[in-house]
Amino acid sequence: MIALGLGLLAALLWGLHDFFVRLLASRADSLALLVLVFMVGAVLMAPFALFSEGWDRFTPATIGFSLVSGLFYAGGGYGLYRAFAIGPVRLVAPICGAYPLLSVAFHMMRGGEAGPIVWLGVFTVVIGISMVTRGEAGESAERRLLAVLWSLLGAIGFAFTFGFSQWAAETAPETPVIWMARLMAVAAVCLAVILRGGPITPIFSMWRTALLLGTLDTVALMAIAHAGGFPHAEYAPVTASMFGIVTVLLAWRFLKETMRPVQWIGIMAAFSGLALLSLV
Repeated sequence: MIALGLGLLAALLWGLHDFFVRLLASRADSLALLVLVFMVGAVLMAPFALFSEGWDRFTPATIGFSLVSGLFYAGGGYGLYRAFAIGPVRLVAPICGAYPLLSVAFHMMRGGEAGPIVWLGVFTVVIGISMVTRGEAGESAERRLLAVLWSLLGAIGFAFTFGFSQWAAETAPETPVIWMARLMAVAAVCLAVILRGGPITPIFSMWRTALLLGTLDTVALMAIAHAGGFPHAEYAPVTASMFGIVTVLLAWRFLKETMRPVQWIGIMAAFSGLALLSLV
């Protein structure tokens, strides 16, 4: 029950994180906001990572996978923020949350096998997302396409983030691996801001927003990691994968996003499929 509770906590925190991203991203520079959010996450994780055992197990390959994971994390985070800046949540959340589909593909590329439950989960997610997308109305086709494309970048980025970090964690502790990836993500987005040009100082005016988003994301991640020490730890990622439902419900309730019946069905189908994938 403790692992289940930690998974539910992570789902709530990540759902709140994405809701606030939708609420705030349209008013802020996505890239600048990411700089601070990633910095907050790296600072909060530092004590857990630095005092973790197993640093001696890092190999050149482990370090490389961790750094590549960080690059994909930067790309995924930017895609997520840009997608939510366009919206709507009912379209963006299921697509961004569908990264386990690509995680399964990454697993198979490494020689893993996919059983009937996996394919059933994949089919359910794809059908659910198509129902949500087809149910869209009142948005221009160009705007909807942009939201889908940025959402796909988010899903791809997060899938390969977790894929490479899990690969690295086969030989080294997970927390230091994730922290190293976050440091790489910080470096990547800082470099992107510098190359883009313009003043950097205004970025720090968003520190309160960044503190909120970074804290929600980091605490959710640590909750999932902490669940590994309790019985039935597999329940935590299963329940945490439902975070998109929290985001959609919050947007429906507080942002007054309209929902058609077919979209409710599609969202429930998509996240049910994600739960199936998480069970494997």
